[in-house]
Amino acid sequence: MITFPNAKINLGLNIVSKRDDGYHNIESCFYPIPWRDSLEVMEAASFAFHSYGLKIPGDTSSNLCVKAYDLLKTDFDIPPVEIHLLKNIPMGAGLGGGSADGAFTLKMLNDLFSLGLSDSMLEAYALQLGSDCPFFIRNQPTIATDRGEQLEPIDLDLSGYYLAIHNPGIHVSTKEAYSGVKPKESEISVSEIVQRPIEQWKELLRNDFEASIFPNHPEIEQLKKEMYEAGAIYASMTGSGSTVFGVFEDEIAHTEWKSFELH
Repeated sequence: MITFPNAKINLGLNIVSKRDDGYHNIESCFYPIPWRDSLEVMEAASFAFHSYGLKIPGDTSSNLCVKAYDLLKTDFDIPPVEIHLLKNIPMGAGLGGGSADGAFTLKMLNDLFSLGLSDSMLEAYALQLGSDCPFFIRNQPTIATDRGEQLEPIDLDLSGYYLAIHNPGIHVSTKEAYSGVKPKESEISVSEIVQRPIEQWKELLRNDFEASIFPNHPEIEQLKKEMYEAGAIYASMTGSGSTVFGVFEDEIAHTEWKSFELH
């Protein structure tokens, strides 16, 4: 069984407040985009995990695909599997690629072994893997709140627009990203803004991490400016960086930027 886990972008990201558990409450719109990994899962004599493409840091046991299998193996009598992951989506880039891989592994195991898990049940398992993982179970435009795990589908369709996206290869740690933010309630919710005409987003839709990251990494801020200079209707850093995207009316030709038609 083969599937193609996709990335997501953040349309707006407000850091609303700091929680007692040390995490932050956020508000953001997660939007799926067609930048994909390739994931194959098959029954095998013994468990094995193989990765190709972009090098994945860390030990194999910490990979979310492996953790997804171990999670379901605890509750269900499923046989060993062999997992092959072709990694195309950059890691630590605000695109949710690892979270997608883990969530899609859960969905594949559910289908492969007819476990009968509903989307809600899969989301509960996915949350044990990470805050971003539940989004990729239903994989549709969604308003995310709290730590990012409270999900409310939103009627948002960017079909026909084009996305230019580029990861400049700058690593921004979560600690660095949060160190400069000042949590505050936004005057207009992300949910309300993204339902306005896209031409209004430039003045209203913010990623709060930009204020702390741009001074330390002016190359990322410059990339956002270049997106607007190239004609973007809206441009932003996604997540805690360092990937920047622009939404365009027409397909954009650039030697370094990836371009996709949105669906």
